[in-house]
Amino acid sequence: QVQLVESGGGLVQAGGSLRLSCAASGRTSSNFAMGWFRLAPGKEREFVAAISWLFDSTYYADSVKGRFTISKDNAKNSVYLQMNSLKLEDTAVYYCAASSLSGWRSGDHSKYNYWGQGTQVTVSA
Repeated sequence: QVQLVESGGGLVQAGGSLRLSCAASGRTSSNFAMGWFRLAPGKEREFVAAISWLFDSTYYADSVKGRFTISKDNAKNSVYLQMNSLKLEDTAVYYCAASSLSGWRSGDHSKYNYWGQGTQVTVSA
């Protein structure tokens, strides 16, 4: 089992920045990748970004490319999401996820088998 705990959400004005953190514990050695997803009211869960746990390859949703950066610290078993130039439509609950399954690069949430509790990000005008 892998436990994930997110932090860093909050309220920010449009154009501002936030940095989300996710600390992993448990059987992290079995993970292939970690990622971030978000869920906004009335919308489906959306892939945001993912990063290979062993390598440095990263993947982003088109909606956040150039604004968000995912990074990791293997020594701390942590992954981060730096969010810049935030927009109103970025408002959502952001979830950290870990995958020990193949197919995680697709951004399909079913390929991620461990999830955090979520952290709220609210972007105001």
